[in-house]
Amino acid sequence: MKTIVFFNSVAAWGGGEKWHLEMASYLHDEQYRVIVYCQKGGELYQKTIAKKIETRPIDVGNLSFLNPYTILKLKALFQKDDPDLLILNISKDIKSGALAAKLAGVKKIVYRRGSAIPIKDNFLNRWYFKHVVTDMLTNSIATKKTVNEKNPNLFPEDKIKVIYNGLHLNEYYLNRKTDDTTFVIGNLGRLEFQKNQTALIDLAVLLKEKIQDFKILIGGDGRLMHDLKQKAKNLKVDDVIDFQGYITNVNCFMSQIDVFVLPSHWEGFGYVLAEASYHQKPIVAYNVSSNPEIVKNDITGFLLPKDALDLMAEKLLFLKNNPDLKEKIGIEGREFVMQNFDAKINQKAVEEYLLEII
Repeated sequence: MKTIVFFNSVAAWGGGEKWHLEMASYLHDEQYRVIVYCQKGGELYQKTIAKKIETRPIDVGNLSFLNPYTILKLKALFQKDDPDLLILNISKDIKSGALAAKLAGVKKIVYRRGSAIPIKDNFLNRWYFKHVVTDMLTNSIATKKTVNEKNPNLFPEDKIKVIYNGLHLNEYYLNRKTDDTTFVIGNLGRLEFQKNQTALIDLAVLLKEKIQDFKILIGGDGRLMHDLKQKAKNLKVDDVIDFQGYITNVNCFMSQIDVFVLPSHWEGFGYVLAEASYHQKPIVAYNVSSNPEIVKNDITGFLLPKDALDLMAEKLLFLKNNPDLKEKIGIEGREFVMQNFDAKINQKAVEEYLLEII
């Protein structure tokens, strides 16, 4: 029986933690011995325990790699569990978890990268990617391109595999929007700089000059909630923007909207784009990062130059005034997701990739 360890020290819940939990669960169900090293008390820890997967509580911070005691403690854990392969998700975990695994004799150390931000070209990164990390898995072609953007020799390109994230399609269902009197624009994501929800408030100002019967639903929570609400109030568009907070039911959220808008500055893999398309919602987003891999321009949505808010408003008005085309685009989007982003297919691809490495 192959032993695979997932290492993730993030206490909060995000896309990386979701991927770790789902992939660990899949391999566990396929009868691999799966062990998850995660921050005690964190979201991933609680969810892993609930699924009855072997779990090792850890306490790892940004500077843990400088603490010999922490590294030796992790090394002892790895020696005891003796994994065939280790998968890590973030840079700080490479510095601590991957180093400890290397010292423990773990031969295959995979960095699963989900962020389309260029890796810094510094001494530490050059050393870790040459001497510690053996393979890399990315969630999009765009993410793969950022690995060696700052240094073309940082990591061998033939050791970087692209496998898209997948949706568990059986968990989603379609509810048609019942209120046709108001054109509803939706956005879903963490309220952080990367997601750029502030652009939605500026968009509301533009749309309010042209139409009255619209709403913008913003789902999600984060550090910028107060600032975004204050900006909406200052610009007098708080009457057309509804901050819905953390969303527990994506199906319910998607059933309320006509079009999904994503003004993010960058995305590793825009998971929520696939979700919206599967719910037959046309997409309007910026042509950045992996978005062109998830949205077929002019077929499943519209990809626009970054920060082109005037053009975004035009596309939204076009969709509002062409309901038949809006529906056709939605149907095309659902079909594209079914063909490319089915979790059952993509998780099997990850399993085969890991076995190939081992």
